[in-house]
Amino acid sequence: MAAALDEAAGTLLAVWEAARERTTSQLSGAQLRAVMVVEQYDGINLRRLATLTDMLLSSASRLCDRLVAAGMLEREPGRFDRREISLHLTPAATRLLAELRADRRQRLERILTGMSAEGRAALLRGMREFDEVARRGEAAAAEAWPVLQPTGERLDEPLTEPGSPPSTGEPPVARTA
Repeated sequence: MAAALDEAAGTLLAVWEAARERTTSQLSGAQLRAVMVVEQYDGINLRRLATLTDMLLSSASRLCDRLVAAGMLEREPGRFDRREISLHLTPAATRLLAELRADRRQRLERILTGMSAEGRAALLRGMREFDEVARRGEAAAAEAWPVLQPTGERLDEPLTEPGSPPSTGEPPVARTA
């Protein structure tokens, strides 16, 4: 099962990578990952960023230096300890992540329109269950990889057909990518 899923996931990963290359060509994979972690944990300190991205503190610091120079991150002294530095996204980084997600969703939309409604519903059900199990595993294991929150639609929204407008209920809960 794992091998079959690995093969099938190759297309999904190719869609993700194509969107990343088109939208975020100025950032490396590690830089993009760091920006996404800072988006999820606004005000995160450097030590926690290093832990969540599985980097040495010195490597995370140099990576942040490059992101600050590229206009993607801002540093500010911590509220409780002035020696601690808080990291925040710049408006440019927020726009870049929004463009990345929009590109990804357009690419996915084109593929999903070729699938049956039953296939789309089954895929969504399976992916949600996969996500829930991965998150439970992450919470149980201290050394587990960080699972980033998706942004956009809430997980409890009803499944809509590709191309249909989003629901008009409550505004979506902002989550990261």
